[in-house]
Amino acid sequence: MTINFPPPSEDKSELEGAGPFSPRFGADGLVTAVVTDIADGELLMVAHMNTEALALTVETGVAHYYSRSRQKIWKKGESSGNLQTVHEMRTDCDQDAVWLKVSVAGHDATCHTGRRSCFYRTVTLRDGTAELSVTDDERHFDPREVYGSAGTKC
Repeated sequence: MTINFPPPSEDKSELEGAGPFSPRFGADGLVTAVVTDIADGELLMVAHMNTEALALTVETGVAHYYSRSRQKIWKKGESSGNLQTVHEMRTDCDQDAVWLKVSVAGHDATCHTGRRSCFYRTVTLRDGTAELSVTDDERHFDPREVYGSAGTKC
């Protein structure tokens, strides 16, 4: 099956109402994907999707993204076993972002560092300098065992 996304309507009322899903891809051909856990709502990651990744996600129910650094489609969890099953997909009012509510298989970890979420640090201001503090250092898996010494990105 091939999913075709119609071009976005210029009529704001059509874009904001029920009807065809017509995502508004940016000039780079991507939409932002915000990913949360279906059970507790924790923010797991933010990624990007091109037309192919979005279509694969809708068709298969498994999250696919577009890796800007690797310039290719990326089935989340394919290497680690931490596949993301999509339970619900929403889009925002102007259809230029999607929100995926997922469950994570395997180690229940999303980040390539072995943590549950890619958002494991907080930003604080100290003496006029922005600093990072690790707030979640629990590793659900050892990235070196899963990805080897080369590692991978979220």
